[in-house]
Amino acid sequence: MARGIKFQGSPLTLVGRALQEGAIGPDFRVVSNDLKETKLSDFRDKIKVIGSFPSLDTPVCDLQVKEFNKKASGFSSDIVVLGISKDLPFAQKRFCSINEIKNEVLLSDYKYSSFGINYGLLVKELNLLARAAIVLDKNDILRYMQVVDELTGTINYEDVLKNLEEIIKNPALPAKEGLPPKCKPCEGGVASMPKEKIDKLIAQYRGWEAVEDKKIVKEFKFKDFIEAKYFLDLISVIAEDQGHHPALTLIYNKLKVTLTTHAAGGLTENDFIMARIIDELGG
Repeated sequence: MARGIKFQGSPLTLVGRALQEGAIGPDFRVVSNDLKETKLSDFRDKIKVIGSFPSLDTPVCDLQVKEFNKKASGFSSDIVVLGISKDLPFAQKRFCSINEIKNEVLLSDYKYSSFGINYGLLVKELNLLARAAIVLDKNDILRYMQVVDELTGTINYEDVLKNLEEIIKNPALPAKEGLPPKCKPCEGGVASMPKEKIDKLIAQYRGWEAVEDKKIVKEFKFKDFIEAKYFLDLISVIAEDQGHHPALTLIYNKLKVTLTTHAAGGLTENDFIMARIIDELGG
């Protein structure tokens, strides 16, 4: 189901993974002010407060960064505050210098859209990020997420702080049981799954079919070529983040996704992890 927000009352579409509180926050790739690739994993063992926004060139976003920077001055060293937008790193660096932003780390999603796609906050029509506040605990568990319905609206900072206080009391929840949240490197010595396990897993994946117990396949259908190509691009970003790349066959408005693990000569957990993530993208 499509998710959306509004801009001055007009509807906009949010694309990317539909995450639920309690899930492990996906890693992502963004760019720092000095043009270095930065990942969520660079802030491991910290409580992460993330504020996303469309552009520093708007008054509401300007104030959002300043407000989070002000509040972060009272946080302990166990908490890091990140501000993420699609502003170019040069613009973010200039903004931080002019406004003395020293307690918040500004990062840019301009290059990959990795953060926006992984957290379902990419505004399709504008290719900008929605305004949101996220809190991930020390184990990267998604403990809080607030998406502002109106893009020109402001974040409810009081609600963010109230929830942050509760998270500080229990800063590292254990991950839920099940498949790992991220694909694991498998460049050799990895055994393929037995048929019994494949049958058990595939039954949980709607629309996916096992082919000779060596591949899983699903076809997605869209209204036209442009929509199908857009979904292919979303999958491509996720695949690069995960280090696990499916075969993607695009024929007009249909996209066929085929997953297998070549190093194992068959199916592994990685294929089912990728299938789950692709399903989270919608399609």
